[in-house]
Amino acid sequence: MVFGFPILSTLIWLPIIGGALILFLGRDRDSFAKWTALWVSIATFLASLTLWTSFDSSTASMQFVEKSMWIDQFNIYYYLGVDGLSMPLILLTTFTQILVIASAWDVIKERVEQYMGAFMIMQGLMIGVFAALDSILFYVFWEAMLVPMFIVIGKWGGKDRVYATLKFFLYTFFGSVFMLVAFIYLYFQSGSFSILDFHAMPLPLMAQIFIFLAFLIAFAVKVPMFPVHTWLPDAHVQAPTAGSVVLAAIMLKMGGYGFVRFSLPITPDASMTLDWLVIALSLIAIFYIGLVAMAQSDMKKLVAYSSIAHMGFVTIGMFLVYDIVQTTGSAQGAKMGMEGAMIQMISHGFISGAMFLMIGVLYDRMHTREISSYGGVVNVMPWFGFFAVLFSMANAGLPGTSGFVGEFMVILAAFKANVWYGLIAATTLIVGAAYTLWMVKRVYLGPVANEQVAKLQDLNRREFVIMATLAVAVVLLGVYPAPLIEVMHSSVANLLIQATTSKL
Repeated sequence: MVFGFPILSTLIWLPIIGGALILFLGRDRDSFAKWTALWVSIATFLASLTLWTSFDSSTASMQFVEKSMWIDQFNIYYYLGVDGLSMPLILLTTFTQILVIASAWDVIKERVEQYMGAFMIMQGLMIGVFAALDSILFYVFWEAMLVPMFIVIGKWGGKDRVYATLKFFLYTFFGSVFMLVAFIYLYFQSGSFSILDFHAMPLPLMAQIFIFLAFLIAFAVKVPMFPVHTWLPDAHVQAPTAGSVVLAAIMLKMGGYGFVRFSLPITPDASMTLDWLVIALSLIAIFYIGLVAMAQSDMKKLVAYSSIAHMGFVTIGMFLVYDIVQTTGSAQGAKMGMEGAMIQMISHGFISGAMFLMIGVLYDRMHTREISSYGGVVNVMPWFGFFAVLFSMANAGLPGTSGFVGEFMVILAAFKANVWYGLIAATTLIVGAAYTLWMVKRVYLGPVANEQVAKLQDLNRREFVIMATLAVAVVLLGVYPAPLIEVMHSSVANLLIQATTSKL
């Protein structure tokens, strides 16, 4: 709490109540639905800033804790709290939500109240995932957020939206079942559903391995990791622009968050035993999926595969800890890898959201995402071209942008663990630049390709403000990442202690 005020509950329930209000009162009142969604989103973001200003970065303990009995029979609590790992992700969620609402302002014409209501409710549920300290509460938020996203893609998506929504739902729901089974097992062993109690509980190696694999299935689908990644390109291509932004900027991060909140601290011995599996799958994503991105002709699908490759840095950065400790005898390099993974999650939220918004701007004007339909866009849309190239360079890891910081830290940590890990991870700087520059050259540069491109209008005021806001975030984090690193420093150090302390 902040000065006795339940700030985390406010951040969760304010957008949910706002979304419900829009659904009940916004029918055939598009302006009411839009303005209510925007002002509630702004209020939620401003409230979330108190987490940053009141956060004590010197401790790894949970802060702003709220706890009350929920289901007495099973010892289930409404239990909330954040640390340096979860608090930045909540801020990313509230920040992104404002841009998502603004991006759909003139685009969505049908059932506006349902569209805005779905995103508002989804925001509250996603914040709940990052704030929950009871595993059943976590599971409820984790599953419930699928419903509004399912509706958004299924109602406002492309022509193959039904296939994409079913695939998205079945993949993610299937993985979550294994996570629930692991929670139930841990409950019978500890008598509690508290995540922090799970952290402190000793477990035999075989039990840890089974629990680790259950978590791996659930979180690998959400990241998504190779080979359970195939739902993501379909979901991105069929989703409306705002749906793609939330998927890439927030929902994928929940898989990475699951690894640091559950896998590493609850099953440290299994994590050490099977770290090779996660590292191998991550390296495949970084290199192979990057090559797959290079072969795409649809801009959205290219960025979707790019997201999978970039998220590979998140998972490898988290699981390098054991190889680094064994190789160097020190956890310093492991801390760099873990902090690099966390920075990569925040940075990817900015960059991927910006990339999908840029593609959405073009799609709204020409109703195609095919790279071959464009060419010379910068000649008729100079401001758009400026932002598009900036975000593309950030996506390729250009120094001075946020895309460089996390990847560079993970690459350095990878070299400390194993020179081959480092070399393979570093190839993303080449492959990423290749598919990004390939798209930039064919879409933005060169002579104007056709009459449709020649008629394009540059960014309007609303679009300019959205892109400029994201550009400031990308450059600021790239130039000065120290405040973010400082916030998570104690929590990362505590996580590494948990991850390297045997429970046998």
